[in-house]
Amino acid sequence: MADEKEVTIANTHVPDKLYASIQKSGRNPALLKSLIMTAIYALELLIGKVFKMASQKADRGIETIIKAEPEQTPVKAIKSFVKAESVPVPEMPKKSALASKYPRLTDIYHKLEKQNTAIYEREQQLASVEKELVGAKGIFKAKQRKELQEEAEQLKTQIANMKQYLSSIVQGYGYKNVKEFLAEFKASKAEYADYQSAVAKWEQQTGNKAESDSMKARLQRKQQEVQERENSRQSHQHKNDRGAR
Repeated sequence: MADEKEVTIANTHVPDKLYASIQKSGRNPALLKSLIMTAIYALELLIGKVFKMASQKADRGIETIIKAEPEQTPVKAIKSFVKAESVPVPEMPKKSALASKYPRLTDIYHKLEKQNTAIYEREQQLASVEKELVGAKGIFKAKQRKELQEEAEQLKTQIANMKQYLSSIVQGYGYKNVKEFLAEFKASKAEYADYQSAVAKWEQQTGNKAESDSMKARLQRKQQEVQERENSRQSHQHKNDRGAR
C-alpha cells in the first residue's frame, strides 16, 4: 500500500542521508542538527498524511454501511400521531349569564342569612319573655307583668323592623322582594353547579387547569354592587320626592 511504502522509504532514506553527510563534511554539529530537524519535519508530515488517509477510509466504510441499511419507517409511531391528530381538544366550558351571577348572589344570600340569624335570636328572646309573662300571675306580680308586656312589645317591633330590612337588602340590588331574589339565586346555583361539573370533566379530559375568578372579576362584581345600591337609593329618593309634592 502507498502509505506503508512511504514509511519504509523514510526509515531507510533518512539514515542514508545522515551517513553521507558525515562522510562528506565530517562531524559538523550544526549541519547534523539541521538534517535531524528536517527529518523530524518530514516524519511529522508523513504521519499526518497516514492518519488522514486512515480517517478517510473509516468514513467511507461507515458510509457504505449506512447505504447498505434499508430505511425503516416507524409505522406505529405515525399511526399514533395520526390518531392523536384526529381527536380534537374539547373547548373549555363557558359560564352562562345566570351562572356568572352566582358569586354575587351568594354574597347577598349570606347577608340575608345573617339578618335571619339576628331575627331568630330576637324571636327566641320574645318566646322567653312571653313564657315568663304567663307565669306572672297574681296581684303581687302586676308590676312585673307590666314590664314583661312592654318588653315583649318592644321585641315584636324590633322583629317586624328586622324582617322589613330583609326586603331592603334585596331591593338594594334591584329585586322587588326576597321571594324574587331567592328564585333567581336557586336557578343561578343550579347552573353554576352544572358549570363546575363540566369544568371538572374538561380538566380530566385535557389535563389542563381552569383559571379561577381573577381579582379583576371580583372587583367588577363589587363595582356592580355599588352601582346597584346607588340606583336603588336614587329610585327611593325619587319616589319620596314625588310623594312630598
